[in-house]
Amino acid sequence: EVRMVESGGGLVQPGGSLTLSCIVSGLTFSETHMDWVRQAPGKGLQWLSRITNDGTGRAYTDSVRGRFTISRDNAKNTLYLQMNNLKAEDTGVYYCTVFAEEPLGQGTQVTVAS
Repeated sequence: EVRMVESGGGLVQPGGSLTLSCIVSGLTFSETHMDWVRQAPGKGLQWLSRITNDGTGRAYTDSVRGRFTISRDNAKNTLYLQMNNLKAEDTGVYYCTVFAEEPLGQGTQVTVAS
C-alpha cells in the first residue's frame, strides 16, 4: 500500500517561510517522479512543482517560481517543499503526489494571514 504523510504546515504571516515534508512508503521512491499540489479554499487542485526521481530536474508553476523550492532525500524517502515570501493566496491544503496522480495523503494546511 502506497502511503504519503505530509507535515510542516501552519499559520504564517505574509512574507514568512515554511518547509513542508512528505514521507512516502509503499513504492520505490528513488524511481518515482514526485509533485506538490495544493487546494485553496473552494477551489480545485493546483499543480505547483515537480521533481524527477534523481532530483536533477525541477519545474514550477509561474505563481511560485522563485519563491518555492522542491527537493528530495531518496535515502529518507522524503520529499520537501521550501516556501519563502509566502502570500495570502498561498493558503490551502498542500499534498505530495506521485507524478500526475491524485493525492493519497491527508495533506497539510498552510494559512498565510496577518
